[in-house]
Amino acid sequence: MDEHEITLIDHPEQAAVGVRRIARTDELADVFATLVPRVAGLLEQLGLRPAGPPFARYHDRTGDDLDVEVGFPVDDAVDLPALPATVGNEPGGGVVVAEPLPAVRVVETIHAGPYDGLRATRGRMEAWVAAHDLRLLGVSWESYEAGPESDPDPATWRTRVVLAVSGPAVEPSHPRSPAQQPRDPEGS
Repeated sequence: MDEHEITLIDHPEQAAVGVRRIARTDELADVFATLVPRVAGLLEQLGLRPAGPPFARYHDRTGDDLDVEVGFPVDDAVDLPALPATVGNEPGGGVVVAEPLPAVRVVETIHAGPYDGLRATRGRMEAWVAAHDLRLLGVSWESYEAGPESDPDPATWRTRVVLAVSGPAVEPSHPRSPAQQPRDPEGS
């Protein structure tokens, strides 16, 4: 997918583990920087490997307080009783969850560049949704495919922005390619 191209696809369900909390918009960068290594450490404790880049899922984007989950996709569903209930109470803390990224029709695009441009990218996507007579379902996430951990130059950062939609019988632009499907640990 090219930068700025918006596509409509059927997203397959993907198991995930994360930490969910309420955060102000002005503290998201700090919360994310704290939670990504904590969730990665939790996965390691459980003997799991991330099946893709870290994500931020937004359960509620109204107002300045956001209900956000920071996590990783994983290959297999995780039994919640095996997980600790919480991870700290400080700004990087929250409730541990094992809720899959849903099987749902979505619009997605790749945002290239610094994170402060994500709001404009989301606005462009919302306009595209309206122009195609679709309706936002309130489920969205961002997958951080390349960021400051891989290169300090913001021009190289890539974020996949995903918005769940419904509407008239619009055919997806394309299904996910095999490379985008969840990995099969057995290689089949």
